[in-house]
Amino acid sequence: MKLRALLDANVLYPATLRSLLIDLAVADLYMAFWTNEIHDEWIRNLASHRPELDRAKLERTRALMDRALETAQLTDVPPLATAITLPDEDDRHVLAAALHAGADVIVTQNLRDFPARVLEPLGLQAVAPEAFLLELLGASPQQFTGAVRAGRLRLRAPPFTAQAYMAMVRTVLTKSRGGPKNGSPVG
Repeated sequence: MKLRALLDANVLYPATLRSLLIDLAVADLYMAFWTNEIHDEWIRNLASHRPELDRAKLERTRALMDRALETAQLTDVPPLATAITLPDEDDRHVLAAALHAGADVIVTQNLRDFPARVLEPLGLQAVAPEAFLLELLGASPQQFTGAVRAGRLRLRAPPFTAQAYMAMVRTVLTKSRGGPKNGSPVG
């Protein structure tokens, strides 16, 4: 059975990580999920921290993501039971979406906001993006490297060598350690 992962807004915020996660889901290495609220959060935070970015282009990215992974967009997510509490109550919608999707993992930079004591009884775990990527690589190395290569070759402005692309991915993952709040920038 394919791994099912709810992607938190903070892993969709950095373009490099967002693209890589989408490429891997399109390559069928896992099933990705998100909600409109998650989309709204990463776009709102990115537009706030990077005002030079065109909001219409961010909305186009959202539409392309939804088109590329038609089953990823969750709708009609029921609210989380009031008995379930999280360190940051603003993350309840993320947990509710993960449960609604039947996700195995929540991929997030905010591990502290999704404690194991809350998630394990629900059959979930929170994983950092680098751990998630390593798990996918270990499970299907050829498929993983093929998806990464295809994503890199799509970048034309500017084009990236394999080494430059991997350096860019490593930079994003290194900056993500420690985790920002609410999809805000890292570092």
